[in-house]
Amino acid sequence: MRALTVEPGVKGSLALGDMDEPVPGEGELLVDAIALGVCGTDRELADGEYGWAPPGADRLVIGHESLGRVREAPEGSGFAPGDLVVGVVRRPDPEPCGACARGLFDNCRNGNYTERGIKEIHGYASEVWTVEADYAVKLDPSLADVGVLLEPMSVLVKAWEQIDKVGGRSWFDPQSVLVTGAGPIGLLAALIGSQRGLDVHVLDRAPDGAKPELVESLGATYHYEGFPKAIEAVVPDIVVEATGSEALVFDAMAATGNFGVTCLTGVSPAGRRMNVDAGSLNRDIVLENDVVVGSVNANLDHCTRAAQLLADSDRDWLRRLITKRVPFGDYQDAFHAGSGEVKVVIDIEGA
Repeated sequence: MRALTVEPGVKGSLALGDMDEPVPGEGELLVDAIALGVCGTDRELADGEYGWAPPGADRLVIGHESLGRVREAPEGSGFAPGDLVVGVVRRPDPEPCGACARGLFDNCRNGNYTERGIKEIHGYASEVWTVEADYAVKLDPSLADVGVLLEPMSVLVKAWEQIDKVGGRSWFDPQSVLVTGAGPIGLLAALIGSQRGLDVHVLDRAPDGAKPELVESLGATYHYEGFPKAIEAVVPDIVVEATGSEALVFDAMAATGNFGVTCLTGVSPAGRRMNVDAGSLNRDIVLENDVVVGSVNANLDHCTRAAQLLADSDRDWLRRLITKRVPFGDYQDAFHAGSGEVKVVIDIEGA
C-alpha cells in the first residue's frame, strides 16, 4: 500500500512511498481509507518543525484528520464491515496521569500521551489503516463526503464546552460571539454559534470568495476591514480566536463585554515580539470579570458529539467548506494550497 511519511525534524522529507499493509491486532478494526484532511499541523510536520516517529522507526506516517470504511471488525466490537469511521488522534499516557485515567487524555498532565500521525504512532495517511475499536467513531452513512471534518469539529466541540464551563461560573446568557479567522476551525466555531442561536460575527481578511459566502449562508455577519470595524458592529459576549495572530490574540482579550469569555484556539509562532499595554489589559480583565482560556485537541466524548453535530448540520454547507480536493498521488498540491482555500482534503479511496 501507499503511505505519506516524513522523517521527523527533517524539512523536505515528505514522501509518498510503499509499505506493508497493517495487520489488525486484537480488538482492532481494519479500515480502507477514504480521505485525509490537511491542516497547519501537517504542514509543520512536513517542514520538519516537530514530530516523533514510533519507537524503532525512522519515519512517521502522518495524518490525523481521517475518514475510512471498515473492512474487518472483531466480533462484539460494535462495528461491522462497511461502517464509516474516523480514528481518534490522541492516546492516554501509559502511567496514566489523573486526567488520562479518567478519559480526559486531551488534558494530559505529564505529556506522555501519544498521537496518531504526530507523536510516536503512525497516522492515517495510508491506503489502509488499523485502529482500536475503542478509539474509532462511527459516522452516519450520509457523511461519506464530509466526515473528514470530524477531527476539527471535535476541537470546536471541546472549545465550546470550555466556554460553557467558564461562563457557568456565574449567570451566563450570551447573545453574541465574534470569531476571528475564517479557516476551518473558525468557520466550524461559527457554525456551532449559529446552531446555538447567537448573533455570530466572523472576522477575516478575504474580501470575497468562499469565506464570506460560507459565513453569510449561516445568517452570520462577515467582517474584513479590521478588528476595530468588527467591534463597532458588536461588543461580543464570547470571542473565539482561531488565527494565532499575536495582535488579534490581545485584541480579542480586550474585546468582550463584562463577564466575557475569550477562547484561544489558534497557536501562535514563538519568537515574535510586540508592545502590549499589559496594565490596561489586566485592568480590563479584572474589573470586567473576564476570562481567557486556551483549548486544543479533543477526547473520545468530544469526537462522539462532533459526529452527531455533523449529522445534524446542513450537508451542502459542509461540502462547501471543503474547497480543494486532490488525488493521493498529487499530495503536494494539498500541502502547497493557497491561503484562500478553506479546507484541503486528499482523496485516498480508489487511489
